[in-house]
Amino acid sequence: MTMELSLPQRVAHSVGEDPLSERVAVTQEVIYGPLLGWARRSPFHTGVLGHSVHPLLTDLTLGCWLSASILDVAGEVQGRSSATLLVGAGLAASVPTALSGAGDWAGMTGVERRIGAVHALGTDIAIFLLLGSLIARIRHRHSLGIGLGLAGNAVVAGAGFLGGHLALNRGTARRAADSETDANAGIDTDAG
Repeated sequence: MTMELSLPQRVAHSVGEDPLSERVAVTQEVIYGPLLGWARRSPFHTGVLGHSVHPLLTDLTLGCWLSASILDVAGEVQGRSSATLLVGAGLAASVPTALSGAGDWAGMTGVERRIGAVHALGTDIAIFLLLGSLIARIRHRHSLGIGLGLAGNAVVAGAGFLGGHLALNRGTARRAADSETDANAGIDTDAG
């Protein structure tokens, strides 16, 4: 009996098998090449938690941006300064989030590498949209800032789906704990 994949699973599978995704990955390696090695060795790429720090950081980044959009939609004029602050905070949080993701991606191969490349492209686009949103807000062009923020959130939702697929379905967020650190901390890594 063959189980049919759901639409989201088929989308992720298609992204991972698409030759265009490979071209995106190669292009990102060229653009971000020098940064990838550093990110892989940085504190943002660690096994101390037993998993990648990237998913934790995405919660902070996306939480700021989503909260800003909620204020934009429900907060009217009174929410503008808070929404602007949240967009800026999300952009600040996106730096370590992106660095930790780059460190994770630098070690991926095959399907995971291709899905990760499309995920990263989506997050890059979202960051630029939200940077535009912040600039528009600071220049008192709030309608444009709101529109760019909503567009950025829509793009990052799609990118987040691919990131979630990598971390949860494909297991790329798992880390083997550093046995020396575990031994020094008195942790029994064999305990179930």
